[in-house]
Amino acid sequence: MIDFGRTAEDFATHRAGFPEALFDRLAALGVRMEGAAVLDLGTGTGTLARGFARRGARVTGLDPAAPLLERARKLDEKAGVRVEYRVGRAEQTGLPAASWDIVAAGQCWHWFDRPRAAAETMRLLRPGGRLIHAHLDWLPLPGSVPQATEALILEHNPRWSAGNGTGLHGGNLADLSVAGFVDIETLSFDLAIPYTHEGWRGRIRASAGIGASLTEEQVSRFDAAHAAVLAERFGEGQMRVPHRIWAAVATKP
Repeated sequence: MIDFGRTAEDFATHRAGFPEALFDRLAALGVRMEGAAVLDLGTGTGTLARGFARRGARVTGLDPAAPLLERARKLDEKAGVRVEYRVGRAEQTGLPAASWDIVAAGQCWHWFDRPRAAAETMRLLRPGGRLIHAHLDWLPLPGSVPQATEALILEHNPRWSAGNGTGLHGGNLADLSVAGFVDIETLSFDLAIPYTHEGWRGRIRASAGIGASLTEEQVSRFDAAHAAVLAERFGEGQMRVPHRIWAAVATKP
């Protein structure tokens, strides 16, 4: 069973947040954030929620993992922003209908019961409101840090099936069309995120394939092996890890 609550410390410390460039590009697609009522589903430690809050939105974050929300509140305080957090699930939020200008989901749509989450999002949005899916994925390019890491994850967790990704999530778009959303647009761009060896190890411990699914002893064994691979193949100092941001914006009629 995947439980990101077990990864709360590493999740809050080492997982990179969505960059300001994403919000710039959303604004260019006509997403109005200043003063908007935003609900961030599967908010985790609030990386997407904080980005909306910095742009002047009134943000509520929803997640089933209370330990992640506790970390989110501390990160918000440090960042000087305010987000309201609630424990709950995307498929049945218990929140009032037609009350939100934006409903967002960052790095999490694939964890939901997708048809139910799409229908619930349609219920929550005001007419003309926007649904935003966003992903920030590492890219396992040949010879890259993620490629070496993915090979090691599979050695320690052969059931892991999320490797060799492209950072593109077109399969999500059918969910939106079936639920009745219109004017669906997508964007993507690549960036290299700097990580120290320690930081990348923490990032991977916070992933579904390691910290959220393996036992504490298994995580420790993986982490030791990971440290050895990084030291042997990628030297010392900071590494630049290839990533891709992908997002979709859809409108409620």
